[in-house]
Amino acid sequence: MSEFLVVGEALVDIVEDRSGARAHHPGGSPANVALGLARLGGSVDLLTWLARDQAGAGVVDHLEASGVTVLPESLGGSRTSSALARLDADGGATYEFDLEWHLAPAVPGHDARVVHAGSIAAVADTVPADALLRMVHDARRSATITYDPNLRPSIMGDAEAVRARVDALVAAADVVKVSEEDLGWLHPDAAPLDVASSWADDLGCAVVVVTHGGRGATAVRAHGHPVVTPARPVTVVDTVGAGDSFMSGLLAALHGRGLTGADRRDALRRVDTAALEAVLDFASRAAAVTVSRAGANPPHLAEL
Repeated sequence: MSEFLVVGEALVDIVEDRSGARAHHPGGSPANVALGLARLGGSVDLLTWLARDQAGAGVVDHLEASGVTVLPESLGGSRTSSALARLDADGGATYEFDLEWHLAPAVPGHDARVVHAGSIAAVADTVPADALLRMVHDARRSATITYDPNLRPSIMGDAEAVRARVDALVAAADVVKVSEEDLGWLHPDAAPLDVASSWADDLGCAVVVVTHGGRGATAVRAHGHPVVTPARPVTVVDTVGAGDSFMSGLLAALHGRGLTGADRRDALRRVDTAALEAVLDFASRAAAVTVSRAGANPPHLAEL
């Protein structure tokens, strides 16, 4: 049984630079998180949705080469999804998606210490409705629940329509990582840290981490003082997968400190400032390595 179960999309990133040249990389936010966790020494299962086509085989091979187990329930798609990522002058990416998603049945008897969900698949329609949310609530009996909204307006539609689904997952989660940009889209009339504080104080998250791109990250706890960490100085090649690497580092560091699993929920809620600073620093170092090279290519533990 693996320590981590990651649920969500895996796909092919088609990265287009400013000259129009394109390169293909396996990607998808949850798949990137699974990859990053495995490279940081975690045992990881991924429940995703891929076809048994050439692209799907390439994604599976890429993930399994780093130690991720792609669960067999994941291989029922009619085609493998893709995302066209267009890079700007600063290496930032905007995305266009061709996505097919189906939530495969939950893995019987899976007893991971952490269950992570995020991005497009987390708020996509399922049959039956709200199947992912029910899966997450069931997993709370044994696992820490983590969530990264990683919102994609180009495919998710109107923010108001997405907000209720995001809030329901936030309320089920112990740890949420969210970008300042995502909070600005989801709640345009509120300060990002105010939203994060409401998620901790009102919705019950133990820790909400807001990432600020090149300005670092801030962790908010229920009724506690924020913890701030600066970004690592680095020459940016592109930002593809940076937030996912941060998420992987965050989860690996929390797990390494014995703060994961339902039996450690109270300890997570009481995490002290020094420990949280160390966790954020580890996550920031992982993200810094990723932005220093092309594509969603998270670091191995030895690189940190």
